[in-house]
Amino acid sequence: MGRERGSDPEAASPERAHPEALLSSLNEAQRQAVLHFEGPALVVAGAGSGKTRTVVHRVAYLVASRGVFPSEILAVTFTNKAAQEMKERLRVLVKGAGEVWVSTFHAAALRILRVYGERVGLRPGFVVYDEDDQTALLKEVLKELGLSAKPGPIKSLLDRATN
Repeated sequence: MGRERGSDPEAASPERAHPEALLSSLNEAQRQAVLHFEGPALVVAGAGSGKTRTVVHRVAYLVASRGVFPSEILAVTFTNKAAQEMKERLRVLVKGAGEVWVSTFHAAALRILRVYGERVGLRPGFVVYDEDDQTALLKEVLKELGLSAKPGPIKSLLDRATN
């Protein structure tokens, strides 16, 4: 599964991903996250603290030092903007960067459910409702039940269903 390591024609030179160089620019907390190898790592920190840098360096370190194939790595974040930033930074540091699965949590979960959803009882082609879809459906149901479809009660019902 996947191509051979280092087969990405747009990959950076191998010396850019030298393990010691990857670690030298990190603070202690970032270094610990990058060096963690037993299972997955979750990097949680405030805005501007270097989360993206840490995750990107961890991926590069896994490839350069541990021989992990880029196609076997999943890196997730909260926003499309952050995912794009990760991809761009990985292209500089990692041979085969295009094979790393970089995604938002929601997009990754949706992709996994599209592939394996039937195993947990989802029908093929299931639909995910965004906030507007949820509101429209709830208005329709409330109207059919003869109940108020005002914005306040709808928001309250959606909030309760979500939490």
